[in-house]
Amino acid sequence: MTHRTPVLLWAASLAWGCGQTAEDTSSGAADAEPVTAETQDPLIQQARALFEAVPHTPPDLEGNPATPAKVELGKMLFFEPRLSSSWLISCNTCHNLGMGGVDLLETSIGHGWQKGPRNAPTVLNAVFNIAQFWDGRAEDLAEQAQGPVQAGVEMNNTPDRAIATLKSMAEYVRRFGEAFPGESDPVTFDNMALAIEVFEATLLTPDSRFDQFLNGDGAALSDTEKEGLAHFIGKGCTACHSGVNVGGTGYFPFGLVEAPDEELRPAEDRGRYAVTNTDTDDYVFKSPSLRNIELTPPYFHSGKVWDLAQAVEVMGTAQLGQELSPDEVSAIVAFLRTLTGDQPAVEYPILPPQSADTPLPDVSVGTAPGQ
Repeated sequence: MTHRTPVLLWAASLAWGCGQTAEDTSSGAADAEPVTAETQDPLIQQARALFEAVPHTPPDLEGNPATPAKVELGKMLFFEPRLSSSWLISCNTCHNLGMGGVDLLETSIGHGWQKGPRNAPTVLNAVFNIAQFWDGRAEDLAEQAQGPVQAGVEMNNTPDRAIATLKSMAEYVRRFGEAFPGESDPVTFDNMALAIEVFEATLLTPDSRFDQFLNGDGAALSDTEKEGLAHFIGKGCTACHSGVNVGGTGYFPFGLVEAPDEELRPAEDRGRYAVTNTDTDDYVFKSPSLRNIELTPPYFHSGKVWDLAQAVEVMGTAQLGQELSPDEVSAIVAFLRTLTGDQPAVEYPILPPQSADTPLPDVSVGTAPGQ
């Protein structure tokens, strides 16, 4: 059973793109670590050349240093539904921290029960992704935090109205001042996003059994799970799924060898092509993190597959051009389940009461607030 750890105050689904092999990658263990039979295990050494364990503390964010005041403000804003025009939708709505950082829906439901175009990726460990969103259109978590607030199909708000809402509550004005000291007008849309970013950077899931294996505990994985890891490496899945997040490090075509069914890869969603307008980016998507993958169905950007074994089978044909055997699929799934780490235990914040100046909820559909 997964343990829960407190969030440190200082601080999508499956769409693989496996097309190369990694049979010969191996390296030594960490320099300071004693040499033991387990650290000399070839599979541990091979895994260490490809992956890193999830750390217990967040990374430093360039240009956005974390402080306790900023993290606490970011947590409040993450759970603040009044950042939506309807007062119903918060960041946590689609990235529920009690459910692996997702909403467990095919595609998210937003303002006015509108259905979004893509499955919501997990927010857990998202700080380690090369970029945010399936198509990588947001450079970092701060830029990502601004998008849903303004999207008509999500929170359906405007920056001006969101800031008017925050400024109408004295506690938020005070907390922004503490989080961004020295600024004459700290309650801004950019600062809102920066605060959310430092909070989201704390949402890490360390100490998975796979991390224990990486750290030298050869007994952390069963024989079947080790077999699955060996298949995952040997068949080339690590070409797109490596690093801390076991993914999230680059962009790859979904359908590298064989195009998947149109239900899984809708023709109208051309992925990164919509960002770059480059033909080579047609149906290219950011490889998602596979951390905690057993907790985050349904899979793929379309959210059309609920069974992890079926997702593995699809990736075998679409990306590897192989029909994986039932035993291979079973072993790979067993390995993927070892990627579940300690879930962040976050105490739900008490949010400040609205005032007479707080813009009232707007539940109209089809227009931005005030239009």
